Amino acid sequence: MWLPIKTMGVPMRVEVSKYIVVDDEICHGKPTFKGTRILVSDVIELLASGLSIEEIIRDYYPSLNEDMIKEALIWAAKIIRGEHYVKYTEVPA
Repeated sequence: MWLPIKTMGVPMRVEVSKYIVVDDEICHGKPTFKGTRILVSDVIELLASGLSIEEIIRDYYPSLNEDMIKEALIWAAKIIRGEHYVKYTEVPA
């Protein structure tokens, strides 16, 4: 289970990967695609419901690309295997 970042009032941003970030000031600290408010979990759920990557981009999230969605799947697999590592960076004020 993913838990939002709690930092005692200090903004934190986690660069999970090239396209995925966690920022406690965006979407309550849930993983999103960089530069968007699109939740990674929403895209994973669409894939689980049977939609193709092409359908997700065309019908739901045209600001995403195939590489971004594939990276979300790779990251989800790493979490399941317990292999996720992140770099913490402070968000400029």
